[in-house]
Amino acid sequence: MLDPDLLTDVLRTARRRGGDVAEVFVEERSSTAVRLDDGTIEELTTGLDRGAGVRVMQGTSYGYAFSNRLDPASLHEAAEAASAALRGDAPGAVVDLTVREGEGRNRADRPAADVPAATKVGWLREVDAAARGVSPEVLQVVGIYGDSLQRRQIAASDGRLIDEQRPRIRVVAQVVAKRGDVIQTGWHGPAACAGVEFLDVHPPAETGRRAAERAVTMLDSIPAPAGEMAVVVANGCGGVLFHEAVGHPLEADAVDKEASVYRGLVGTRCASELINGVDDATIANGWGSYDFDDEGEPAQRTVLFVDGVLQGFLQDRMRAAKMGVAPTGNGRRESYAHPPVVRMTNTNILPGTTDPEDVIGTTDRGIYVTGLSGGQVNPATGDFVFGVSEGFLIQDGRIGTPVRGANLIGRAIDVMSSVDAVGSDFESWEGVCGKDGQGAPVGSGAPTLRIGRITVGGTGA
Repeated sequence: MLDPDLLTDVLRTARRRGGDVAEVFVEERSSTAVRLDDGTIEELTTGLDRGAGVRVMQGTSYGYAFSNRLDPASLHEAAEAASAALRGDAPGAVVDLTVREGEGRNRADRPAADVPAATKVGWLREVDAAARGVSPEVLQVVGIYGDSLQRRQIAASDGRLIDEQRPRIRVVAQVVAKRGDVIQTGWHGPAACAGVEFLDVHPPAETGRRAAERAVTMLDSIPAPAGEMAVVVANGCGGVLFHEAVGHPLEADAVDKEASVYRGLVGTRCASELINGVDDATIANGWGSYDFDDEGEPAQRTVLFVDGVLQGFLQDRMRAAKMGVAPTGNGRRESYAHPPVVRMTNTNILPGTTDPEDVIGTTDRGIYVTGLSGGQVNPATGDFVFGVSEGFLIQDGRIGTPVRGANLIGRAIDVMSSVDAVGSDFESWEGVCGKDGQGAPVGSGAPTLRIGRITVGGTGA
């Protein structure tokens, strides 16, 4: 994208007042977005965004500036602005740049950019038709398609030079169903860092059907019961809980700010012996995967829990240096306009050995949760509240009537320690995680889990 000699010159400008390290992050992102609402194309856009950000770090402080122009004058101006945050008067060294090669784990066999827009619109019409075919009670269908290709170039004063591409693709179905005065919604949206071959495994029609089935099923729902009870969380769904309630407090910036319930607990059992958890950016074509993070650190599979014992935290370069540990490749940013922060990638609870049907079959009474909606988490205490978008009563080991209006209320360490069954199945969910005003694509996965006792908020008997 940019000539290494130019990048070296910009790094020298950035280090004119010293600092520990300087970096240049260059980005070019092309994208397509299509939205179909009740059979009408409401949006069809394509875009191209280019720019660069320059950061100079000193300890856990830094200066950052960016430009949406990539000419030498604009890049040097950004470097000057970033270096102005430092008080040093001696320039720092810039090591000769050397290319670091990645494994190419996010290959696109059939690039989305090669597919005509009319074909992409056709995929959303498949979503619409399949959703409406589920039931005449389907009232509204919204289909959303998006793809992008992000090319990143990272150069740092310690000599690293990275050039990596990340293709992304996603199809989302949002469905509203109505019966009398009762209205319910359903959602499904698989995604990956891949090309359109991804749709061979996740056909658009299947996405529409699954969203519609969720909405129609919930028309039969009754108010959820309240109180302490067992909760079985379906495969995939438990990953969202793990990401929000456990993953965020394990990010090193929260630990460093003394805002993590897990601070000081490395080597301590903080979850059930059945819980083994990882943050893994090395999964091929994973929604949160890459070869290098946005600081140029190699992607890793970071072990978080072994048999319930906390192993460590997720690190970027700054926090790792302060804590005297190695970075884990979790420095991520939304775009060139943002400095990197510590972020999860694909955060998963690993499968156990129990047949998922047995997890449900050995539950006398409780709720089976197959969908979570919005929630709130306090990383400092681990307290959380999550809404249940789709759930069912469990009675005598059988899945029964759907319930609505349920909330899961608990504390991360207590709830994770209450897990008494882990299924052998596994599924991941893809989403966009917000933190510090930035969004980042993340995966979260889990097998079927049973939480022996957790507080369920509801309005039913």
